[in-house]
Amino acid sequence: MSGLKAITAASIPRALEKAERYRLLNEPFFAESICLDVLAIDAHNQPALRTYVLALTDQFPGGEGDRVPRARKAIEGLSSEYERAYYTGIVAERRAVALLERHDYGAGPAAWGHLQEALRCYAQADALQTDDSNDDAVLRHNTCVRLIALHRLREPDDEPNHYPLE
Repeated sequence: MSGLKAITAASIPRALEKAERYRLLNEPFFAESICLDVLAIDAHNQPALRTYVLALTDQFPGGEGDRVPRARKAIEGLSSEYERAYYTGIVAERRAVALLERHDYGAGPAAWGHLQEALRCYAQADALQTDDSNDDAVLRHNTCVRLIALHRLREPDDEPNHYPLE
């Protein structure tokens, strides 16, 4: 296998356009790969960090693997406190949706917890928002509330379940 090649700084805008296109084509792995190439030469590139986080979360339905810690690490690189809160909410919300779509055992209580985290993040982002024309955090909040209602999620019981061994 040959090694990776570096892209040029001049190609970054075009590369990021391609990454967005791959996301729209539901090819998040390819978008992730492009973002990694951009970040290899410009580790603080804000559009690349945002697209990278979204590309990672686009892949949650197939399993999280190490994508959550990689997304969180990328979020740390975002320069805006608002964006750090907002994208942390996106990660939590998409974890919940992926669990609900996979119908894993215990998905409901886990999804509830992730959606509660997302709601807290979106509230924080909304409080930090200074642009009256940006209601993205409110829109995401409303989506979480609707997901909770749609799936009839509720706060898990505090009592642990005791299952007989036989």
